[in-house]
Amino acid sequence: MKYLPIDKTLFIDNRKRFTALMKPNSLAVFNSNDIVTTSADSTKPFEQHRDILHLSGVDQEESILVLFPNASKEQHKEVLFLKETNETIAIWEGEKLNKQQAFETSGIKTVYWLSQFERVFKELACEAERIYLNTNEHLRANTEAETREDRFIKTCKANCPLHEYERSAPLMHRVRSIKNDIEIALMQEACNITEKGVRRILPFIKPGVMEYNIEAELMHEFLNNRSKGFAYTPIIGSGYSACVLHYIENNKECKDGDVILMDFGAEYANYASDLTRCVPVNGKFTPRQKDVYNAVLRVKNEATKLLVPGTMLNDYHVEVGKLMESELLGLGLIDQTDIKNQDPSWPAYKKYFMHGTSHYIGLDTHDVGFWNAPIEANMAFTVEPGIYIPKENLGIRLEDDVIVQSKGEPFNLMRNIPIEANEIEDLMNA
Repeated sequence: MKYLPIDKTLFIDNRKRFTALMKPNSLAVFNSNDIVTTSADSTKPFEQHRDILHLSGVDQEESILVLFPNASKEQHKEVLFLKETNETIAIWEGEKLNKQQAFETSGIKTVYWLSQFERVFKELACEAERIYLNTNEHLRANTEAETREDRFIKTCKANCPLHEYERSAPLMHRVRSIKNDIEIALMQEACNITEKGVRRILPFIKPGVMEYNIEAELMHEFLNNRSKGFAYTPIIGSGYSACVLHYIENNKECKDGDVILMDFGAEYANYASDLTRCVPVNGKFTPRQKDVYNAVLRVKNEATKLLVPGTMLNDYHVEVGKLMESELLGLGLIDQTDIKNQDPSWPAYKKYFMHGTSHYIGLDTHDVGFWNAPIEANMAFTVEPGIYIPKENLGIRLEDDVIVQSKGEPFNLMRNIPIEANEIEDLMNA
């Protein structure tokens, strides 16, 4: 891993919060992700399953975590199973965690090799009344591919057919959505790296630059700062492409007079940042471009203030819609007749602002969390309103990452990243 060691008290606290939500005499099992093959002997870079990472800090394949707070043996209340390392593996793949390193990483004292899992798990299962199994319950998840968790669920239910079964996902959504101070610091570092990328590209952008040239400059800066790279596939869309919400080709020339919409973020220690900035290719917004830009910025600033404890996300998005409606009226993009005749299920403003304003962020760019429960302090959200006008080849979206506070406005992790139109222009022409 490129990132610096993480204080294991983070993972100790995460496990305490998870086990406190478990029913009595239950055990929970978490598996690492598979290494995904592409073709021949090629594989994609390994990405650890966010849940076992969140609870243990172990960032390697073929790992299993078992939590059993009511285990009769103290050493079996928390058990980590790892792939046994040896000299051959160290030479060909690099060293894996040994038992002492696993403890230093996770704070878990009992570490067994993976070859012991079947025997030890059978012993623990005989004591437990119920088993928590883990599945991907993100609302936008694609679950077509079978995972190690999926295979374990089949095996577990076949071997333990009379146990009661519970879902880990609702508990993990609860625990992961409330950020520990150590997590917030890691997210801040991801945002700091993103800031360095922004400041690198602003003076670089000129007419004739290719979108992928900008992407390359960002990747260079991210890798130089202990990041694996982008937290998600970046969007570098100039001109009309800025109106395509998930444009990722990044293969066009940036032309004089166009605005570039750039949606990207660095990861750090598997934590995501998610930023959007829009800049004029030639370093100077036209009056119309600046009017639209400032309208989006006003919506973002006012929307951010609404992210306070007790707010329901559905209500929040309704209120942001009202803010956007007012701005679109001012820009002449909609009128009172459009509002009078609008379909309540698809308001008039949706013609120019068709996506949501905020989502959870953390170990995943679209992190887990409940959409039908009140917002709480230490939850992390993006704020990303936009206005898209295809007939003008103009798309403006502005996005920051914020942490909800117990009192007052959210704390902006991207507070130091240029966003005012005049500041953008000044930095591009410095």
